[in-house]
Amino acid sequence: MSRARVLVADDQRDVLDSLELLLRTEGWEVATVTSPRLLLDQLKVSDFDVVLIDLNYARDTTSGQEGLDLLDDIRQLDETLPVVVMTAWASVELAVEAMRRGARDFVEKPWDNNRLLTILRTQTELGRALRKGARLAAENEILRPGDVQLIAESPAMQPVLELIRRVGPSDANVLVTGENGTGKGLIAQVLHGVSNRAGEPLITVNIGGLSESIFESELFGHVRGAFTDAKSDRVGRFELADNGTLFMDEIANVPAAQQARLLRVLETGEFERVGSSKTRRVNARIVSATNADLNEEVEAGRFRQDLLFRLNTVEIHLPPLRERREDIPALAQHFLDEHRKRYRKGPLTFGSDAMKALLQHLWPGNVRELGHVTERAVLMANGDTVRAVDLGLQSTAARQATLEEMTLEDAERLLIRKALERYGGNVSDAAKGLGLSRSALYRRLEKYGL
Repeated sequence: MSRARVLVADDQRDVLDSLELLLRTEGWEVATVTSPRLLLDQLKVSDFDVVLIDLNYARDTTSGQEGLDLLDDIRQLDETLPVVVMTAWASVELAVEAMRRGARDFVEKPWDNNRLLTILRTQTELGRALRKGARLAAENEILRPGDVQLIAESPAMQPVLELIRRVGPSDANVLVTGENGTGKGLIAQVLHGVSNRAGEPLITVNIGGLSESIFESELFGHVRGAFTDAKSDRVGRFELADNGTLFMDEIANVPAAQQARLLRVLETGEFERVGSSKTRRVNARIVSATNADLNEEVEAGRFRQDLLFRLNTVEIHLPPLRERREDIPALAQHFLDEHRKRYRKGPLTFGSDAMKALLQHLWPGNVRELGHVTERAVLMANGDTVRAVDLGLQSTAARQATLEEMTLEDAERLLIRKALERYGGNVSDAAKGLGLSRSALYRRLEKYGL
């Protein structure tokens, strides 16, 4: 367990000095305050593992009411923060009321050192476990390394595998580049799975899908009342990824106004939730991905060079599927088995004409497109063999007779496909050719499953 932090509140200086000496000797980081107001101020600017509070302060000396009110205020700030209460005027009734209001344990003055230390250590461990559980439950985008299957037998993928072997176990930040649909998210899962953080969460966020207005809230979180729709506190992606890995997809889309704030958290691990002045600290490994040329973005003044240096300690470039055709049969069979099970179909294999069509196709949408084509084949196949016609690769042109015969969505899908083919799968160039922003094109790619 890393060094724990405890905040102690008591109105008697000699009590605070005694507790600070005891706890520091046992390896704790200790902060002390003499009033409920000072304690609440401290909690707003710093994080602690456990709080130890007296129940009686200046207002009265025996009822414990000030301490009970303070308990309520602490619960409002952080429901997962363990609070241990202490008083020289112990009674069963007061202990029961303190526990009812959220105290985790009760210590009577004068305290027994061993018992006090045991209670604080226990509550620290329980509090950390609760906070970790709350982080994991806050989002459903946690990726499990055990689900990863990387198919990479082609010569073009061997440099990728070698880089994964070398840098995967480290904490180095990695930038994964490559065309849209090449499997950059899968590489992030593999890197996390072979690292010493594999038992911690892997959190993913698609920067391309975030508008500038919600960027800070998504990444750093917000507190209740920070803006009109902030009805409750929200944990950001960086906090969710604490001690684990944060995968930021489409990193080239970070708004220029937010790049300095992102750089700060990458350099120091420090940030504040929107609407809060409390500085929080995280330890997350960063894996980011883009299909853009970030060096060109830097030259154009759209991306900070110092931010790029922080992101690409190591760069892994994924080749497009057309450059690793040796992997197509194994990838196609993998997707075939996956979708066959999903749709509860019997055994399926590719006919020779189907495999020939797969190998000859240009795959502008790369591995993602192969997955969609194979899913369609599973649904369309009759019997136990997938034929070329089931893939839909040849019939697409036949169905695209004229724009007049198409719906608006079909026409938009066709134009996006052709733009991707024209620009070799480069989404940034395709977006420019279509007169769209990158984020607008990404939304359409997701909508149409391209």
